[in-house]
Amino acid sequence: MKNHNTNPFILSSASPSHRGIIKRKWAERRFMVYGYSSIIVSILFLLFLFYTIFSQGFSAFLQTKILVEVKLGKYFVSEAGPMTVAEKKEVLKNLNYRIMVSESLKNTFPNAKSRMEIMQIYSLVSRNSYLKVKEIVEKRLRTEKSLKKTFIQNVRVWLPASTVIDMAYKGKIPEDSTKISTAQRGYIKRLQEEGKIAKFFNRGFFTLGDSREPESAGILGSVMGSIFTIIICMLTSLPLGLAAAIYLQEFAPKSRLKSIVELAINNLAAVPSIVFGLLGLALFITFFGLPRSSALVGGFTLAILVLPVIIVTSRNALASVPSTIRSAAIGLGASKMQVVFHHVLPLSLPGIMTGSILSVARALGETAPLLMIGMVAFIADIPSKLTDPATALPVQIYIWSDLPEMGFQEKTSAAIIILLLFLVTANSIAIYLRKKFEKKW
Repeated sequence: MKNHNTNPFILSSASPSHRGIIKRKWAERRFMVYGYSSIIVSILFLLFLFYTIFSQGFSAFLQTKILVEVKLGKYFVSEAGPMTVAEKKEVLKNLNYRIMVSESLKNTFPNAKSRMEIMQIYSLVSRNSYLKVKEIVEKRLRTEKSLKKTFIQNVRVWLPASTVIDMAYKGKIPEDSTKISTAQRGYIKRLQEEGKIAKFFNRGFFTLGDSREPESAGILGSVMGSIFTIIICMLTSLPLGLAAAIYLQEFAPKSRLKSIVELAINNLAAVPSIVFGLLGLALFITFFGLPRSSALVGGFTLAILVLPVIIVTSRNALASVPSTIRSAAIGLGASKMQVVFHHVLPLSLPGIMTGSILSVARALGETAPLLMIGMVAFIADIPSKLTDPATALPVQIYIWSDLPEMGFQEKTSAAIIILLLFLVTANSIAIYLRKKFEKKW
């Protein structure tokens, strides 16, 4: 006996309405699959990016060093007696530290006789390794008064290896590569057997400025340049941006001029950053004659860049304060100035701080404007003043990435890691402040 369904509200599986419902549900499921797939692919690309950067840059935090024995007594008079300041200066002036390092290396491999073998031995250490011996000698001259007591004995010194040796010892150069000779690989093996080669934490990467030699290059100069630049940027842009936002949001009457100014500010927030570099070049260097490649000009240029962003975010923070607070304050007899600075501004401060910190993060990662004002030059000295020639960390990354040596490739990735840490820290602080002080109306 057939069961005939007479309920008009139950749809038949063959009805067009039922098929439409099924089709819509499948479309929703496909949309969810597409969304989850895009998120997974984005995360995978991000993880691949981080893995590439960290795998290439982590080795830059380690430096290969070779242990050599320097015979200081050979280069100094062994007469006992106190030294005057003039005698110390005379001794230091006549020293040739490069020869001291070369002879110490030859004594490490006494069997090397040919010119080619000796040259390859010299290439085991960095060209700037003599600075380490100079540092030890000068330290001894400062702390000791007797030449005989100080320099009669030999000194064992860990000298930084050259870039090729450093990369080979870290496993960055394949066995069949022609970048390192068979003899040099033999020297590395012998040094390893004798315990005279090892990897140490690369403090010079954080304490030195830029250099033509990868093993002697550091980021301190660019970090100091970035710090000076950001200080000038925020001291200039924050007061101007906040004052402009308060006036436009709270005091400026509605007019055509106000609409034009608001439109201009919103458009400037989307202008490419290199345009602000051209503006900084024309205004601060050509017109005002400020020193080129200085952190002072870089800070002013970045201040112009982030000023529209600070104005827009500050206005949004001020506008988020309910109008009832303004009305209540006015009803209690407060003036317009008191309403803004005693009530509206304190309540909108978390949003203003968040926008300012994000603006700092953007300025910290900018490169194009700084290239236009000359901060791309090779700066070996660490800047100590705002008017000293300087570069910034993003520009330093750009400079190193364009150099062919393998040592600069890992230094580039390591500098990117440091820059990412700065940016993540700045964004984390902004998120924390927003969550902690945010008020929901």
